[in-house]
Amino acid sequence: MSVFFKDVGDNNPVKKGDAEQLLKEIGVGIDPKDGDDYHMLLAAVHDCAEQLLGLPDYQPVPDLKRYPRENIRLPSDAEQEFGHAWAHKFLIRGNKNGGSLAGKTVCLKDCIAVAGVPQFYGSDAFPAWSPSTDATIVTRVLDAGADIHGTAVCESFCNSTSSFTSAQGTIENPHKSGYSAGGSTSGGAALVAGGVMDFALGTDQGGSIRVPAALCGCVGFKPTHGLVPYTGVTSGDAIDDHTGPLARSVLDTAACLDAISGHDGIDDRSVGSGSHGSFQFAKSLEANNHSTLPLSGLKVGLLVEGFQQATVRPQVRDLVLSAAKKFEQLGATVKEVSVPSHMEGPLIWTIQQRVSGAAGVLGQAHGRRGLYLTEFEQARLPWTAENFDKLFPSTKNTVINGLYLAKKFPGLYGKSVNVGRRIRDAYEQAFEEFDLIVMPTTPYAAPRHGSRESPRSCFEPSIGLTTNTAIFNVTGHPAMTMPVGRTQASDDPEVLLPVGMQITAGLWQEKKILQAGHAWETNFDWRNFVSGDGPETSDGAIAQRKVDGADISIDEKSLLRDAVSVEVAVAAK
Repeated sequence: MSVFFKDVGDNNPVKKGDAEQLLKEIGVGIDPKDGDDYHMLLAAVHDCAEQLLGLPDYQPVPDLKRYPRENIRLPSDAEQEFGHAWAHKFLIRGNKNGGSLAGKTVCLKDCIAVAGVPQFYGSDAFPAWSPSTDATIVTRVLDAGADIHGTAVCESFCNSTSSFTSAQGTIENPHKSGYSAGGSTSGGAALVAGGVMDFALGTDQGGSIRVPAALCGCVGFKPTHGLVPYTGVTSGDAIDDHTGPLARSVLDTAACLDAISGHDGIDDRSVGSGSHGSFQFAKSLEANNHSTLPLSGLKVGLLVEGFQQATVRPQVRDLVLSAAKKFEQLGATVKEVSVPSHMEGPLIWTIQQRVSGAAGVLGQAHGRRGLYLTEFEQARLPWTAENFDKLFPSTKNTVINGLYLAKKFPGLYGKSVNVGRRIRDAYEQAFEEFDLIVMPTTPYAAPRHGSRESPRSCFEPSIGLTTNTAIFNVTGHPAMTMPVGRTQASDDPEVLLPVGMQITAGLWQEKKILQAGHAWETNFDWRNFVSGDGPETSDGAIAQRKVDGADISIDEKSLLRDAVSVEVAVAAK
């Protein structure tokens, strides 16, 4: 390693013994005779850091003349929706010459940079900070003609799949107040599913697009890692980060993906994704639009591990099985597939997110080419006892876990990346036989909001929610959730809540997912399918249950053999 600097400024604060103290903290040392040399070299690098801080930052310059921000404000009580779904209200009018999204309305998760718009990031541990740039996806939806109406509340530091953890307030499920809208793209999912916005742009590090979309009853798409640039979005773990759309239909989802996908010349995640504007996702859905068997020849696998987990409630499993069987009516073949390493996903994801998540919170993220939001770093760092105390327990837990893992298990993060690649390859092998693999998005429908009384009570409502979603952040595969029915709330049979089906495909195979989802929603109305409560069954058990008065045997080891439809036609609400 070259040394470029050895001169030291007159006011340099590095003292003799500082180098030795730094090494002492990791249990090593240096020869005392070399102490003066290392002191000089440490002092010189401090001066380098000071000089770099003095240089102007380099942020993409937003076109404020073309896209001015109108009436930026905190929403009034009268303007709020579904509890506290809006973070800031404003208007940015899209391309006046129109485009593929002309006339569409958009909200942005409150971790996506919009120049001049304060960002909370779901927290009150520091004052809201205002970016000086626009995220790439913001510019792209504006160029496509959409109007952006505001930022939607996200959960604290995007560290929760519940919707009561944001310092800005609780977001209510649009189907029933008192129930979770999911997270961390909580506000966006509620605004889209509730019919207020056409699209939301969200982020997904472990299910944060797909979980709230499933719980609220809309479509949520996590693309292949890197398809959509992450430029200008607050990051968690760069290898797990994804951004994508939420919409009320698969066709709208495809149109939004067209607008935001492709390399932007900044984010190294998007280098291999292809050129912006070349994908034609929406156009690809037109080819089979009028066919009676639009999915002819498509092979769909039902992931055994995705259905058989103990956390998957029978009524959710039954609805998703029934929905997947409907692909046969559209020309596809449907049968079981097993990817045993699917069950390792939560383990790998947890290690990656804790280690890199802590580094990000503490301002130590590194190792990627892209846009670093240095203004956000300045807004929250250095941490003090006072502002750290204001963090939600999920973020404190990330820091505690991450510091411990980095100290006690050095090198473990690297192994998690290697094992994650093995799981990716196992899925790629399965996709050599199957075009798509299907499973429940979440193991249960929206729970009641949790309590802030203790850290454990904060986590309780969302335990296990990401068992089928986080794995695809690790592997980078595209995954979409779409609503396929409703089920009774666990605590109130009078309350019906959405159930999501997750469809996955091989890397860069978004068109297959969109094709299947579009065909399904074109031929079936998810609101007409309802599953009632049923007996809880353990993995592999055989349960007798009654459906419309008939005794039905369901062997969970052979999901398709005896699976039956439990749908009931009802009037759409």
